[in-house]
Amino acid sequence: MSRKIRVGVVFGGRSGEHEVSIHSARSVIENLNPQKYEILPIGITKQGIWHVGLESYRALGTDIPPKLLANTQCEQSGLPVKTDPSLTLPAPISEALDVVIPVLHGPYGEDGTVQGLFELLNIPYVGSGVLASAVGMDKAMMKTVFAQAGLPQCKYLVYLRKKWEQDREPILREIERTLGFPCFVKPANLGSSVGISKARDRASLVAAIDEAARHDRKILVEEAVDGREIEVAVLGNDEPHASVAGEIVPKAEFYDYNAKYVDGTSDLIIPADLPEEKMTEVRQMAVRAYQAIDASGLSRVDFFLERKTGRFLINEINTFPGFTIYSMYPKLWEATGLPYDQLLDELIRLAIERHQEKNRD
Repeated sequence: MSRKIRVGVVFGGRSGEHEVSIHSARSVIENLNPQKYEILPIGITKQGIWHVGLESYRALGTDIPPKLLANTQCEQSGLPVKTDPSLTLPAPISEALDVVIPVLHGPYGEDGTVQGLFELLNIPYVGSGVLASAVGMDKAMMKTVFAQAGLPQCKYLVYLRKKWEQDREPILREIERTLGFPCFVKPANLGSSVGISKARDRASLVAAIDEAARHDRKILVEEAVDGREIEVAVLGNDEPHASVAGEIVPKAEFYDYNAKYVDGTSDLIIPADLPEEKMTEVRQMAVRAYQAIDASGLSRVDFFLERKTGRFLINEINTFPGFTIYSMYPKLWEATGLPYDQLLDELIRLAIERHQEKNRD
């Protein structure tokens, strides 16, 4: 009988989505089949210090998942365990792993940085490569790529923080003239709705840009779209396929951080109430967006369905979306016929497939 696949689950990280990552990783660990996999938790503190083994949970100040307490595969399997902090993944540990699942959201995890580390270590990893991860993280660059691919999107403007700090008045006038109110202001490189604000007048616009500038050097301002929020999960490498579409109905003004992770006040409608031709259209657009940035493994693609025109406008792509059992990405695949544990199996298979293809002679 062949041995189990040795899986490193990386979580935490330096971004503002540190806590979201911990929740996602817990769900991943609890749903990896213990008959197939040996699990090595690898936690990264907010300061960027790496901890390996059960110590990683203690170092990050969070409870150890019950599955790891009951079945400490990493300690019992002969996988090397390191309890001392380190700034990198030690070579003996990386060499013992068959695949890594970087359950990291936002900068320093979803943006191509940790993917570059795994490329240097020549370890298979779940999700997109360096380029697609970087493009998917930077909303301004993402929109440039989507425009090149002919994907319709809302009007937007991009500013650098330094320019905003030096010369505010021309920026405010341009936004008022080009986009008007209300509009949305976002940090270009952050996820989970962190740092996003809705501006209704000049005073709230100034406050919104100041808030976004706290999180990133690049600031994105978008027109407000009167539309339904539609999301599609995409899975695969060179021949990706899309899930059924789902709809988010926020109870707040928009689907913000609290609605996603704190109070759960938004409704998730899966599948979305769409005519068959519109369902087909948005699934095809999701695959086009996925291929436009050369994504692999997984992504969630978000759209607005404009009420006035009936057009789909692409909003963004997330190359490693939230992955709790309640998150949209796994719920969309569950509704499409692929339950959470089998989805993890497929993601691991795709990671190994992509690694073998890249290293093919």
